[in-house]
Amino acid sequence: MNNLTNRGRHRRRWTATGLLFGVPALVVPYFLFVQEDSQAGTAQTRAAAGPYVWKNAQVVGGGYVTGLVFNPREKGLLYARTDMGGAYRWDTGAERWIPLTDWIGEKDWNLLGIDSVATDPVDPRRLYLAAGTYTNDWAGNGAILRSTDRGRTFKRTNLPFKLGGNEDGRGAGERLVIDPAHNGTLLLGTRRNGLWRSTDHGVTWRQVSSFPVKDGASSGAGISFVTYGPTGSKTVYVGVADSSTSLYRSTDGGSTWQAVPGQPTGLLPQHGVLSGDGSLYLTYTNALGPNGVTGGSVWKYTPAGGGWKNVSPSSGAYGFSGLAVDPRKPSTVMVTTLGRWWPEDEIYRSIDGGTTWKALADKSVRSASAAPYVGTHTGHWMTALAIDPFNSGHVLYGTGNGIWRSKDATAGDSGGNSHWTSGARGLEETALMDAIAPPGGATVITAMGDQGGFRHGSLTKVPAGRLKNPMMTNSTDIDFAQSRPSMMVRVGRGGAQDGAYSTDGGRSWSGFKAEPVAGAQDGHVALAADGSAIVWTQAGQVPYRSTDQGASWSKVSGLDTDAVVVADRSSARTFYSLSGGRLYASTDGGATFTARAGNLPDGRLTAVPGVAGDLWIAGGAKGLLHSTDGGRTFTTLTTVKAASALGFGKAAPGASYQALYLIGTVKDVTGVFRSTDKGATWLRVNDQAHQWGSIGSVGVITGDPDTYGRVYVGTNGRGLQYGDPS
Repeated sequence: MNNLTNRGRHRRRWTATGLLFGVPALVVPYFLFVQEDSQAGTAQTRAAAGPYVWKNAQVVGGGYVTGLVFNPREKGLLYARTDMGGAYRWDTGAERWIPLTDWIGEKDWNLLGIDSVATDPVDPRRLYLAAGTYTNDWAGNGAILRSTDRGRTFKRTNLPFKLGGNEDGRGAGERLVIDPAHNGTLLLGTRRNGLWRSTDHGVTWRQVSSFPVKDGASSGAGISFVTYGPTGSKTVYVGVADSSTSLYRSTDGGSTWQAVPGQPTGLLPQHGVLSGDGSLYLTYTNALGPNGVTGGSVWKYTPAGGGWKNVSPSSGAYGFSGLAVDPRKPSTVMVTTLGRWWPEDEIYRSIDGGTTWKALADKSVRSASAAPYVGTHTGHWMTALAIDPFNSGHVLYGTGNGIWRSKDATAGDSGGNSHWTSGARGLEETALMDAIAPPGGATVITAMGDQGGFRHGSLTKVPAGRLKNPMMTNSTDIDFAQSRPSMMVRVGRGGAQDGAYSTDGGRSWSGFKAEPVAGAQDGHVALAADGSAIVWTQAGQVPYRSTDQGASWSKVSGLDTDAVVVADRSSARTFYSLSGGRLYASTDGGATFTARAGNLPDGRLTAVPGVAGDLWIAGGAKGLLHSTDGGRTFTTLTTVKAASALGFGKAAPGASYQALYLIGTVKDVTGVFRSTDKGATWLRVNDQAHQWGSIGSVGVITGDPDTYGRVYVGTNGRGLQYGDPS
């Protein structure tokens, strides 16, 4: 995924042209490092019986699946890694993915980017995750997450350096591997810190001082894959993202290393996979990827004779990344293109060791019924590719929108058609920007990075498609008119227009005919309680107002640049803004604003449905503040220590006031809470198994207006979660 957002640093998804570089290479000296995190040591991927049952509002996929790894010993044991949505295990019976890392909380959000996955070829119960999203200075160090029960629980070893699960080159790998001859030994290739080894099942790690590359190499991305040779051979291959010397080999278990002679130059290796006949296949690109690739090739190295052969199935302004060799048939090889945007990326298959190839795209029958928004093209960012070691016809590959899966990939070998379906059910990797739950209409409608957003008419069905007309790449905010909830507005970018309105509850949309300023996009939008006025604060601009559904705009008076405006949920002429520690109000439909109160914390301002002048501020470390007089005075609740975001839902039976839903800290416990008595008391509704990383920084939470107890929580990489009382 590659979302960008203005709501907070932790919500940023960096694109290939984003802030990936500029961090000095960190060379760590040779030393022993071990740290056990007792809190993570009992982390559960599932709760026994929490106060709420949590599920995803389904999109199916939605983000970049960077790796797919089968266990070679246990049939059906398969893992997926994502660039910022954690790791998953495949459930063969249900044919869906089980999330393994939802227990990661706010302070450890950086661990939801999985740089590599290793499943033990000797003891299939053992699973290792190399976790860490960014190498930027504001991101935390990486960690090795260790499991002895296939990812149900984990123990953790913190690393003294950073990993880059959501950086350029994240589709390469695997960087973390297990020695098949001595399964307590693991090797980890890093972005900026060379090669590391563990000899105690990942508990402690030492840098391999003899490995010649200890920095980011010429590309800044360091090691791209580690591959063990045949069991017992003591051979290890390491690919490095360096255009001059990119493949090293050790024949003594990693004590000494040499550059493999005769290797290609001028390209960067993506994957290196050993065949059962001893051949090493490699895919190459001319850039780290997944974006920016305009060249590449596929090579076959035969160690016995030291020969190299270019076995590329085609050539053009694209590279090759995905690579799989059939463990049952050593001469069967599959590769994918990367950056072949027209007519589409291709999958190639060879059954004679790369001598001849067949293109599968035109011989594939595809069904996207499980995820209609992805369409039936092959996909993009196809860097993860895997062949089932127990079933040659079972093949999966990852894309920027999830996974495609075939059960008859061998059909093309005899000239037939292979059949492909979306293989991402249960895997949800979208980043929420906002969500609304209008009364009496759609269950919930989202604003998202990358996908724009979806209308969920039902929580048990996958939406028919993305919000369209315009179909935005990123949608940053969405609102509805409280007294006329079929009226809605949303803003973002990447579509024919960067703002749109709906008059039928989000079923259909019309783009704004005009924009406040040239190039207006993103930002925040508010809609009057009766739909009569729209106030749009574009990124870097003062707010503008429209009373004709976006056909014309006028500058708002009294507010500064980037002032976020919210509508009173009862009084149609009233709007508010919390900006620079002051509460401003407008009583003329958003045309002019005047200050009502000062000395307030910066935070998220929300208005209670159906009650004029009833406002709340989630003030971060300053806690939760409440006003009942239109923002003239505020009272700080003593029950809340910190507040990231607040939403409202249907009142409890017998209560007249909306149920409150909080992302924050109550009595030194951080989580998601519900109050049915205006914040006097709180019940935590999530649990240690359901934390989803940086939900506080995302700040998206709303209750359901029609179903008491239901709450929606936006995440940055695990989609929209919804909870109901258990």
